[in-house]
Amino acid sequence: MAWFRRLLIVAAAASALAGCENWFGETEAPPLPGARIAVMLEEGVVEPDPRLADLDVRLPPPYLNTDWPQAGGYADHAMHHLMVGENLEQVWDISIGEGSDGGNRILNTPIVANGKVVTKDSEFIVRAFDAETGGLIWEFDPGVPEEDEDAFGGGVAYHDGRIFLSTGYAQLIAVDAKDGVELWRAALPGPMRAAPTAADMAVLAITIDNQTSAFNPVTGERLWVHSGFAETAGLLGGASPAIDGPLAIVPYSSGEVFGLRLGTGRPVWSDSLTSIRRADALSALADIRGLPVIDRGLVLAVSHAGRTVALDARSGQRVWDLRVGGRQSPWVAGEFIYLLTTEGNLLAVTRRGGRVKWVVSVPIWEDAEDRTDAIAWVGPVLAGDRLILGNSLGELVSVSPYTGEALGGVDVGDPILTTPIVANGTLYVQTDDGRLIAFR
Repeated sequence: MAWFRRLLIVAAAASALAGCENWFGETEAPPLPGARIAVMLEEGVVEPDPRLADLDVRLPPPYLNTDWPQAGGYADHAMHHLMVGENLEQVWDISIGEGSDGGNRILNTPIVANGKVVTKDSEFIVRAFDAETGGLIWEFDPGVPEEDEDAFGGGVAYHDGRIFLSTGYAQLIAVDAKDGVELWRAALPGPMRAAPTAADMAVLAITIDNQTSAFNPVTGERLWVHSGFAETAGLLGGASPAIDGPLAIVPYSSGEVFGLRLGTGRPVWSDSLTSIRRADALSALADIRGLPVIDRGLVLAVSHAGRTVALDARSGQRVWDLRVGGRQSPWVAGEFIYLLTTEGNLLAVTRRGGRVKWVVSVPIWEDAEDRTDAIAWVGPVLAGDRLILGNSLGELVSVSPYTGEALGGVDVGDPILTTPIVANGTLYVQTDDGRLIAFR
């Protein structure tokens, strides 16, 4: 795989034509001499900050996380540096049920809790497997209504002995994590594309019309509802809220991000990650597709419309703003943040100041010359001194977090469209065809 650093050419040689005619037959004056510089520069192209040339990337030592209980790991989505072995080998490969097929898509990652890997297939059937062997322990069929057979989206989260299932047919369901027995279910105002986020005080779920509902995790009682601006268009999928103590960070497809009081749903602050420059219809989508991260008083959020921001968790005040966008979650580890942008740039950014230490590019077209057959990427995940990414070609790639150098890769045979996860020293990769592969 060819890896290269992307360069931006901002000037073109001036034309020396003179006395030419326009469409109306009128003679035009010769152009002014000098270089032509584009007014609308491509915001997604970034270069390393020369002031960081002598700064070494230092990371916290890897630690063993026994669980990955929710989308993004823990409820705050800050996982730092995880532990896996140096030489990973495949230990099992199982089917989680129905894979993506036409309109029915798997948008959720699996979770790991109490020695079980819990998955949701494209038909909303939840299965729990033994994390050590891959053997099936139990499965739960929520009974999709006939009129909602084409529904898709949602996901699973674990907290305090319960599995919470959000669905594409507007139901949130709690089941017992030990045996998969249903405990309660609640109706929501619309379908859900993302997994819920659960904590002691509440379990949160966001619907496609940008409404966040909070439920009592034990009884299923609705506690409060918060609404953002409705958005007619957005990216496929959605982002789960982040929770840290009494604070919930809620992202919407409108580009809005809210800091809410978890107990009441009252806003503490809000911000908007819409783009200042909108060169085309696609860049106008301000959807926050990557999960927001709460880390040591900072909130990190990325929108598709070319904005990555660090916000003060208490006040919502912007600490820094980087003009790049993405569809993947930022990954924070120590004093560095790793981010995959919409233009295929993988960045290492300082947590303080948001300055770029290094940048490398991943291929985003199978035919780069004709720009056809797009390659979708997911990740990164930092584990065992390497950044791990997956792509729609079925490739699992590792990159040095210190330099951006490509370290190696493996082809799993099926598209990887959900971010790999790590728990108890094992790397789990879910493919779009409904396979779950464990590397240890």
